[in-house]
Amino acid sequence: MLIQNLVQYQDAYRVSINHENDPFFYHFDYDARSADFNMRFQHFHTFYELCIFLCPSAVHFVEGVPYDVQALDIVGISPNRLHKTQYPEGRPCKRIIIQFNLPAHVTGLSNEYEQLVKIFERDVPIFRFGSELQKRLFGKLNDIYQLAPKTDPMRNLVIHQKFIEFLILLFLNQDANIYSNGAEMSISESKVYSVASYIHAHYQDDLSLEGLAQQFGISTSYLSHRFKAVTGFSVTDYVQMTRIRNAQALLINTNIPITEISEPCGFNCFSQFNRVFRKHIGMSPSTYRKKHQAQRPIIV
Repeated sequence: MLIQNLVQYQDAYRVSINHENDPFFYHFDYDARSADFNMRFQHFHTFYELCIFLCPSAVHFVEGVPYDVQALDIVGISPNRLHKTQYPEGRPCKRIIIQFNLPAHVTGLSNEYEQLVKIFERDVPIFRFGSELQKRLFGKLNDIYQLAPKTDPMRNLVIHQKFIEFLILLFLNQDANIYSNGAEMSISESKVYSVASYIHAHYQDDLSLEGLAQQFGISTSYLSHRFKAVTGFSVTDYVQMTRIRNAQALLINTNIPITEISEPCGFNCFSQFNRVFRKHIGMSPSTYRKKHQAQRPIIV
């Protein structure tokens, strides 16, 4: 089925309802991205995000693991999960980004909303379906696209209803997912990404170039050279950035004292944490918290 017959689409078209700090929040972004937009390191959001690719192929990284994605694949990212997209060289890649918040509890419901978003916490949060189910899923998004320009008083409520219908359809059909990771990598690239994934899973531990090389049975010089060539980062900087990204999530989403954040994020002491944070973020942890925590609900 041709994409143009399945997805209604217009470049640089955006729909927003409320703000990212609100219990209900939606932002639909229909646009195109090229390799010029590729991020150096993975990032996170404090809200949920769906990324739907409309180009033949791209690579999406989740916690250091590369996943091959193709047109109409749906990537679901839960809050604070590190990820980034690597767009291919050449023509810009069309994609739909949907960012949203749903309240954890709604009077009269049990945990239905919570169950809906649980599917984005899967080890591989990528969905690929057959044509008939694709048609049904994208029909819901097309309805939202058509509703967006309206100004009637029920517009936001109907958009919310249609998006919930989309999530329910995704949830009820998650076992029909036929995605398999087809990312083609050389042996050395595969080894590097295995190391990167290990760093994301063990950033709280004592990690060093020597220890990682021993863990994966390779020499320190080989790991150092290949890791830099594949990821663009030295092993030390990659470890530090992974720790910093997780510290940023704690600074934004919790009231944990700053002096108590360094150890669970893998730093030996607060002074080291403060120095590394300033190096990579350009400000102190306390300044970062004040800047980003305003009006955000806090989890104690």
